[in-house]
Amino acid sequence: MDYDVLVLGGGIIGCAVAYELSKYNLNIALIEKDFDIADDISFVNTSIVYDGSEAEDDLMAALEILGNSMLNDITKKFNVPFKRLGSLTIAEDDEGIKYIQEKYDKAKKRGIKEVYIIDDKAVKDIEPSIEGNVKKALYARNTGVISPYDLAIAYAEIAFDNGVSFKLEEVVLDIQKMAKGLKVTTNKNKFSCRVVINTIPGDNYSIDNNKCIEREKGKDVTYISLENKFKGKLSNIVFTPRKNNNFMMHVPSLNGGMLIGISDTKPLGFHNTVKNASRILTDVTKNDVNSFFQSKLYFEKMFINDSDIQKGYVKVTGDNYAEITVTPSIAKMVCESIVNYLNCVPNKNFIDKRREFYRFKELTKDERNEIIALDRRYGNIVCLCNQVTEGEIVDSIRRPLGARTVEGVKRRTGASFGSCHGAYCINKIIKILAREMDKKPTELVEDSKNSNVLLGRIKEFDDI
Repeated sequence: MDYDVLVLGGGIIGCAVAYELSKYNLNIALIEKDFDIADDISFVNTSIVYDGSEAEDDLMAALEILGNSMLNDITKKFNVPFKRLGSLTIAEDDEGIKYIQEKYDKAKKRGIKEVYIIDDKAVKDIEPSIEGNVKKALYARNTGVISPYDLAIAYAEIAFDNGVSFKLEEVVLDIQKMAKGLKVTTNKNKFSCRVVINTIPGDNYSIDNNKCIEREKGKDVTYISLENKFKGKLSNIVFTPRKNNNFMMHVPSLNGGMLIGISDTKPLGFHNTVKNASRILTDVTKNDVNSFFQSKLYFEKMFINDSDIQKGYVKVTGDNYAEITVTPSIAKMVCESIVNYLNCVPNKNFIDKRREFYRFKELTKDERNEIIALDRRYGNIVCLCNQVTEGEIVDSIRRPLGARTVEGVKRRTGASFGSCHGAYCINKIIKILAREMDKKPTELVEDSKNSNVLLGRIKEFDDI
């Protein structure tokens, strides 16, 4: 056998599963079709951590409750940004009151603590910046916000340091059952293994017997992020239910700004998004907006299909808005199934620690001087908006599973996500990436194949 376990998909769940399995004496590889891992995560590096009270399905609620309880230790150990914030689900009319009462009753039935129904005065005490017609609210204290990309990268880096092989830019074509084990065919290789864990939603192969699961269309959500200097920011997550099962959410971001998302029957334009956002935050104007984009949220049930475990095949299905919250619980359950099936032995040399790194803008003056004395590149600020240094960019490239694309550098460091949107620093990032990878700038890509950042040179100079 080439491997004991092959993990298909380098999204956050695939990386988390690889991390959990690397705690055992197994030969593991992860296959990802893209240039980089964690490409399933939105470029806005803030996700809500749910407590299970909002979930329609009891299974999803159970996964959320377990995942939520695990994240304190995981984020502390991995040095991943995570902040506990309360959440308010606002009721603006009698229908809204009925809605939050149903959520409250479900929360109590599920044994979820720190959930309350509060009146308009209590809402104002908790969140003075809220405007509009607030009658009551469901207040949950055990929610929060997390940096999902940092979490995925941390899982992957530790898995890599514990011997997991990452095969990027490799597309899985088929999985077939053999007399002993499984055969996985990609566009580059053929592998034999004892177990395959498929974490790619919607992908089906011969071993699936062509069982196609129809994907949900998802909800169109229009987002705006507000400048850090916006004065009317909220300190809690605020959900506002709207007609036709739509919603509006105001989320404090980890970098000090605000993220506002609005779902509708069709994507909203920029001006309508700002207008709707001002129902809760009346001070919001178009001049406060840093970025505007659209995405989808999915509401599929996520579950672990291990009905073919005796064949050596496990599949994680579904795509859900709470994926980040349930990732630790799903990874742990998948690992337990595989460990029981293969009778695994713990890895005595397992390293459960992420390699050290520095965020320059979070350091004290003395800490900055100390690190600059060790490496002068930390004294060269490349991104003025977010105070990202050359040292941080070089480290993001040289680390385990380091950045190989411009987008990879940006997402690992936060460079170019400021108010200038890279106008000042993008050329500097390209120059550093080209130097570190020993490539020409014209060979670099933004985030995937055929996305070259530079089409060619006008004149041949030694520098850009």
